[in-house]
Amino acid sequence: MIRMYVLPLIAVIGVLLAIYTVRASNPTRPPTQPVSQPPVTPYEQSVSGAGLVEASTENIAVGTVVSGVVTDVMVEVNQHVKTGDPLFAIDDRSLRSQLLVQQAMLESAKRELLKLQQGPRQEDLPPLEAKVAAAEASHANAQREFDRLSRIGDSARTDEMDRARWDLATAKANLDAARADLARTKAGTWKPDIDIAQARVDAATTQVKSIEVELDRLIVRAPVEGTVMQLKIRKGEFASAGPLATPLILIGNIDTLHVRVDVDENDAWRVQQGARAIATVRGNRELKTDLKFVRIEPYIVPKRSLTGESNERVDTRVLQVIYAFDATEFQRNNGVRVYAGQQMDVFIDVQPIQPRQ
Repeated sequence: MIRMYVLPLIAVIGVLLAIYTVRASNPTRPPTQPVSQPPVTPYEQSVSGAGLVEASTENIAVGTVVSGVVTDVMVEVNQHVKTGDPLFAIDDRSLRSQLLVQQAMLESAKRELLKLQQGPRQEDLPPLEAKVAAAEASHANAQREFDRLSRIGDSARTDEMDRARWDLATAKANLDAARADLARTKAGTWKPDIDIAQARVDAATTQVKSIEVELDRLIVRAPVEGTVMQLKIRKGEFASAGPLATPLILIGNIDTLHVRVDVDENDAWRVQQGARAIATVRGNRELKTDLKFVRIEPYIVPKRSLTGESNERVDTRVLQVIYAFDATEFQRNNGVRVYAGQQMDVFIDVQPIQPRQ
């Protein structure tokens, strides 16, 4: 009797007790609500894409064409700069020493040219005229001695006659040389000599300008008007020339921001020029703004901005569509600021395409 009724009853009670215990230790929980509600498209038909905020000038990575130690940094993050404003400077002591040498050489060449251009000084003529007078006197004396011996005739010894002839020739040559020196001095500097001196001045001037250009290259200036968004260089650090993984300075115009929207290549054919679009801030769909169409970049590129979803294809190629919005107006309307580099969810209005008959 006990085995027939009691033992099965105990077994049933044990099963019910086990079921109750399991249910009590695993209470039913309500579904977890998302931290933020996903954005919703306001258009009847739309194409969605992740948009990356960037400066309207695009994010410009400023570098240096000359490697060296930074001696001064003239800007700070968030500082507004105009085109041509200095950003930072590279050590220029070596070039400045070369400049001093070239400037001295230029000054010497200019003085030599000026000397040649001004011609003979008045003080240079009297000594030359005196040499001409002395040469004339010597020539007259030699001529008189030669004439005297010539009148004597055969009674004059041959060696005396030859000596007188040679003295006369020498005196004539000295007189011609003195007169030539005087004439050349009075005529001024020979034009080819002036041209050579001018060429030396031009060459020295070019060298000075070349060094000045190199000095100016050591001061890195703002290529556009905009805001310094990132500053990764400090005084005393070594700045390397060429493209870098992390730019020394990142600059751009952030008064008007651009949104670079990645549209999957499967939907690229649906996007039309001038299509309307709206963007919402990632994490808060209530913060949104209408976008102004800028352009479609007509080249499909590999997707770089990944969302992290499990069904996302990492080999996706995308069409990049550029939109713009006023950052100041967005902050005034929503009370928050959007930053360059931030992601936004973008919906692009698409119109149904009618097939051709």
